[in-house]
Amino acid sequence: MSLRFAILTLLESDPGSGYDLMRHFKAGIGHFWNASHQQVYQELGKLNSEGLVEFEVEHQSERPDRKVYRLTPPGQSALAEWRLQPVRPPKVNDALLVKVYGGLNVPPAQLLAELEEHAVLHRERLEEYRASEARFLAMTPEERVPYRLPYLTLRRGILYEQDWLRWLDEARVELEQMAAGS
Repeated sequence: MSLRFAILTLLESDPGSGYDLMRHFKAGIGHFWNASHQQVYQELGKLNSEGLVEFEVEHQSERPDRKVYRLTPPGQSALAEWRLQPVRPPKVNDALLVKVYGGLNVPPAQLLAELEEHAVLHRERLEEYRASEARFLAMTPEERVPYRLPYLTLRRGILYEQDWLRWLDEARVELEQMAAGS
């Protein structure tokens, strides 16, 4: 998937500025698709030049003017067409896994320390996801309706983090046994 379809998806339901998009990335879609401010603004420029989005300038007295983007009919068509295309599973590029794979030449204590750093990060992210889940579950059934599919992506994030933590526990046990010479 390219960044363009993440942006088009966000703009489909809620027109906004580049800043607004970055907030949405951090609050939801960013759990499974990352982008920097620079990437988002560059892609907005491309989408605009291709006629897939348009913007209106909102004048602000206290701040710089802001561009509020929205999908155009061609943007809606491009997004609808993309949604009909099959998506391949992502390829994994994980430096930690490469390091563990070649870890026979690394002191087990060093790998254990790095695994613990990753465990801390995965626990923190899992706590964030669970807090989001608690907010969803506290909603009435009517309030949940527009969030049911985003909730499925949140559940995937929760399961992903739980799986990482289980694997890190397994790896820790193995490395501790190696350090003990068994």
